[in-house]
Amino acid sequence: MSQNVLYKIANPYAEALLELSQLNNVLEQTSQDLSFISQMITDSPELKSFLLNPLINNHLKKNVLNQAFSQQVSDFILKFLFVLLDRRRISLLHLVIEKYFSLVYQAEATIVTEISTVNNLTEEQQQNLIEKIKMMTNGKQVKLITNIDPSLIGGFILKIGSKVIDASILGKLQQIKFYLEAN
Repeated sequence: MSQNVLYKIANPYAEALLELSQLNNVLEQTSQDLSFISQMITDSPELKSFLLNPLINNHLKKNVLNQAFSQQVSDFILKFLFVLLDRRRISLLHLVIEKYFSLVYQAEATIVTEISTVNNLTEEQQQNLIEKIKMMTNGKQVKLITNIDPSLIGGFILKIGSKVIDASILGKLQQIKFYLEAN
């Protein structure tokens, strides 16, 4: 199936999860639980392949999920995982989580921003950058995702949605190279 079709299938689950989380006032807990589950599945390829294996019955998968997550996540999220299993949609879990967070950020007017730098930013630099992004985008909140990329030599690359601000030394050198090759 194409990625668009999979997103269309995952979307109602993410919307329902968001709506139920808001109704029960557990939005923050749900987000933490989903982040934890996503990280666990990413860190454990065995768990991922176990859940995706169609030859293993759902009862056994539920037992494993219960043992793995019952102490770390809320019953609400555990039941949601069981629903995905029952409806044979557990393979879409990562897409449901991704779409859920997208909806949460949209509902909270959160601007997701990615910055690539050579070194980690200090707390003060991060706060200053977040304030500037809020002013630029009129967003209420900013989620800053930081990546370390030594190939930039210095400076940074900032991605806000589809906008890219390249203030890296590598970017400047590439511009100079392009200019020299064109002339």
